[in-house]
Amino acid sequence: MNPIGVFGGTFDPIHYGHLRTAFELMQSLRLSEVRFMPCGTPPHRGQPVADAKTRLAMVRAATEGQPGFIVDDREMRREGPSYSVDTLFDLRAEYPHRSLCLIVGMDAFLSLPKWYQWREILQLAHVIVAHRPGWRAPDHGPLGELIVDRGTTRIDDLHEARAGGIFIHAVTQLEISSTAVRSLVAAQGDPRFLMPDAVRDIILETGCYGRGGNEEEKNT
Repeated sequence: MNPIGVFGGTFDPIHYGHLRTAFELMQSLRLSEVRFMPCGTPPHRGQPVADAKTRLAMVRAATEGQPGFIVDDREMRREGPSYSVDTLFDLRAEYPHRSLCLIVGMDAFLSLPKWYQWREILQLAHVIVAHRPGWRAPDHGPLGELIVDRGTTRIDDLHEARAGGIFIHAVTQLEISSTAVRSLVAAQGDPRFLMPDAVRDIILETGCYGRGGNEEEKNT
């Protein structure tokens, strides 16, 4: 079967930048599915603004109806920091013969050597680096060496081996960030068209970013 994409993040909130990246990679790399993994306790940053229940509801609302998009809440159910290597160990136990593809942005990839047990990640999965057109991958240091040793430009390599490759792929980069969305909402701005309407509705109804909603506001 085709590889499983694993797409983690705080999704605080999820927006079209996340969704478009996942959709393009699913199509281009022929992934059987993309599993959205909302982070419970981020190990490398502060706590999310929205609580776990709200973030999970937003991810479910955003992905509903899209074939191949699956929401996996295991990191929220697991105690302690949400380390990617632990999640991949879980998935590898469930799918011992399937190819796993961990999807990260270029910024996350550049910080990979700071991740917990980062070298073990490539024993469990391929790493797919989504980046904007024109960006260059590092060509020196530990990541440069890793790309030389593990890098591939063949999509078939992701299908023929269960793990171990690094595949760098340009995707459409929508200039949307979760931080900017939160700031916009806190300043009484409307996040319409930055995310699916169902996600906007949750944000306005819960007031999770500092702005309570009402029916008149939601339906404008």
